[in-house]
Amino acid sequence: MSTIKLKKGRDLPMMGGIDASTAETQAQKAQLYAVVPDDFTGFVPRMEKKEGEAVRAGEALCHDKQLEQVKLVSPVSGTLKEVRRGERRHIEAIIIESDGEERAYEFDTKKAPKELFCESGLWAMMRQRPYDVVPNPDVKPRDIFVTAFDSAPLAPDLLRVVGEKAQYINKGVEALKAIGECEVHISVRAGINIDAPAATMHVIEGPHPAGNVGVQIANIKPVNKGEVVWALDIVTLARMGELLSTGKVSHDTLVAVTGECVGTPHYAHAIMGCPINTLVDNVDDSKVRIISGNALTGIKETKDGWLHAPYRHVTVIPEVGKADEFMGWASLNPKRYSIYHLFPAWLRGSKKPAEFDARIKGGERAIVRSGEYDAMLPMDIYAEFLIKAIIAGDVEKMEQLGIYEVAPEDFALAEYADTSKLELQRIVREGLDKLRKEME
Repeated sequence: MSTIKLKKGRDLPMMGGIDASTAETQAQKAQLYAVVPDDFTGFVPRMEKKEGEAVRAGEALCHDKQLEQVKLVSPVSGTLKEVRRGERRHIEAIIIESDGEERAYEFDTKKAPKELFCESGLWAMMRQRPYDVVPNPDVKPRDIFVTAFDSAPLAPDLLRVVGEKAQYINKGVEALKAIGECEVHISVRAGINIDAPAATMHVIEGPHPAGNVGVQIANIKPVNKGEVVWALDIVTLARMGELLSTGKVSHDTLVAVTGECVGTPHYAHAIMGCPINTLVDNVDDSKVRIISGNALTGIKETKDGWLHAPYRHVTVIPEVGKADEFMGWASLNPKRYSIYHLFPAWLRGSKKPAEFDARIKGGERAIVRSGEYDAMLPMDIYAEFLIKAIIAGDVEKMEQLGIYEVAPEDFALAEYADTSKLELQRIVREGLDKLRKEME
């Protein structure tokens, strides 16, 4: 087991973390659940079911237009109530009305594992490098990487989310190893042991974004031009092993409900794609920012919205915070936080919880070379130059500067620290899409 020590990055000490002694709760049962195709980057849906048709939990709702074997499935049994469309008939959400009976679709475990993963919707939970999209099942990977921890602010313990499904992890490793005909690497924190003898284990030490699988890949075995690797988390891996063992795909999940505006941060047992209002109650979403995911990479939602993939985290923070605070940007408030020691709060120590809100606190401006991005990104790339190359649309420079290694989430912390206030994740996503289109 190799150990990799990362120094770059930063753990943001947000208020609203879960106390280890807090009991897990059961989320309210919902009538409607949703599958959002946009959560699965690169997946272009084509419906297999029509509105009004009955579905079972695990039964296919749609498939990808280019990779027809890759499907998205219903998380519950019931009726396909609505295919919600936006501009140009773009499918925004597939709404399922639950019948409360939990009828599950049974898969034939005699089929090849790759076919089962594609049919069950689990394949769509993986990503490939380059491009950070759903992998092409017909392309063999060089390696497969699994992250067993999440280092994002207030993130849940992934092994706690896995729970009893940990017994299926090694079976999932063996299946992926056979499909890819390559090594499966699992990255863990120090002191964590996972029973997966078929995998190659790595210990990753250091602050966020150490838990990002892209950072782990870059420090274990970087991706070069012409190579393809697959990436997933330990929760998906355990579900794969469970499917091969039981013939059913599991859609139950443990969600971390966190943030300063949550009364009692806790874990809640829920079903994938459940409404946010079954997890977050008694909050005014005009005054708070409800995020499906973590505060750096999550999706802004309302109480009437949905729990988005990867279905394990909700964060609630103030929308504006103390807008009329005395002295404003020069505040002496001991709970105001800044990476750059602009407030006296840094004297309290970097790990004591601080107040965060959703304000950008500044406007977009020109990039000034300062090393800000590099300090937040433990990868062997020139981050600032890569961003400039993407903005300029220079494909050759993008390739030379390491775009094949990165995903938008890798730049999330740098986006927070950026004094230029650029939307780095959006820029990287656009760059990856442009490069993919050029290569195809």
